[in-house]
Amino acid sequence: MNKYNQLFDLKNKVAVVIGGAGYLCSSMVKALYHNGCKVVIIDLRKKKIEKLLKEIPEYEKERLIYFTLDALNKKKLIETRNKIIKKFKMVNILINGAGINAPTDFFNISYMEWKNIIDSHITTTLYGCQVFGLDMIKKKEGSIINISSASAGPPLSKAFAYSAAKSAVKNITQNLAREWGTKGVRVNCIRPGFFPTEWNKKHFLDKKRIKNIFNHTPMRRFGDPYELVGAIIWLSSNSSSFVTGAEINVDGGFSCMTI
Repeated sequence: MNKYNQLFDLKNKVAVVIGGAGYLCSSMVKALYHNGCKVVIIDLRKKKIEKLLKEIPEYEKERLIYFTLDALNKKKLIETRNKIIKKFKMVNILINGAGINAPTDFFNISYMEWKNIIDSHITTTLYGCQVFGLDMIKKKEGSIINISSASAGPPLSKAFAYSAAKSAVKNITQNLAREWGTKGVRVNCIRPGFFPTEWNKKHFLDKKRIKNIFNHTPMRRFGDPYELVGAIIWLSSNSSSFVTGAEINVDGGFSCMTI
């Protein structure tokens, strides 16, 4: 195999996906697994994990494992990392994909709602990078992929706390890329456009808003979670070896539109 054939080779790499049973991250789990990775799902929702595993028939239990825990529990996250390292020796890839949202009007956002949304995106990303990044730095190898959003800036309407959190995720990504640039660990984020779940459609998308989104998206459609995995494979593999601190748009052109 020549060096060009090895560009996207993920065989035997170990990937941890926090929030791995979610709508977008479940596609990432499938892509990494089917491209040869040993994959570890970390998610709070056991039923969603079980549903995801049913969508990967005859998977190898030695190559796809999961832990049910809250990524805000740093002590448990450290314990889980130690178990993963004991089993697989190291972690090459980390995806921080946990997070929630709410459509609450600005003046009615409570402290607890604000805190829960901020924690679900920023604090889980912080802890994920601290816990798994430490081992990556020791081994001088790793790729961390955080999840930004089209709402990271300029912010989208109706998602105040979410937008603030995603802006911070981008900032954390760039800060760590700068700090860890000579330590063998790359830190990037993807910036998805509109990939609505059924919950999103119910709480955020009426006909007028959908029309506005499509008018601002050159491709005139929503994205499919499968369309994120190319960027994930690229950032996970050696083909992106000189890429760090980047925010990769996967948005059908949404970010390039004005009038």
